[in-house]
Amino acid sequence: MTRVTVKVDGSSYTDDVEPRTLLVHYLREQLGKTGTVVGCDTGNCGACTVHLDGRSVKACSVLAVQADGHEVTTIEGLATNGQLHPMQQAFHENHALQCGYCTPGMIMQSIDLLAENPDPTEDQIRLGLEGNLCRCTGYQNIVRAVKAAAGGAK
Repeated sequence: MTRVTVKVDGSSYTDDVEPRTLLVHYLREQLGKTGTVVGCDTGNCGACTVHLDGRSVKACSVLAVQADGHEVTTIEGLATNGQLHPMQQAFHENHALQCGYCTPGMIMQSIDLLAENPDPTEDQIRLGLEGNLCRCTGYQNIVRAVKAAAGGAK
């Protein structure tokens, strides 16, 4: 076992983990952060996307020991004082989800996308979300939600 200390959604956790434990499993199984979804365990779908030190990563591609000493934000850490994060609100208002399985990863990736480019075009949004798969929608409402969160909704 290896001891890790990770700040997750503003709280510090110190735990013993197996060195091979994926960050997604640590978050879900040890910390109860079940909003971070296990989609494919291969890094292909993006459902498990979280922020590691403010940048999006696929939590199934990061070991928990790699997060030692770092800060992780999950979908549960976005809403504060009962207020949805603007991206969560935009997804809600623009009907940018159906089954909801991909939604946490899409939202986390979208926030990172806007941090890099606060006013993206539709093509830039689609390119920025390329590593996150949704099997239910045609992506149009997802793109619309990201545009709305960026302040570019028409």
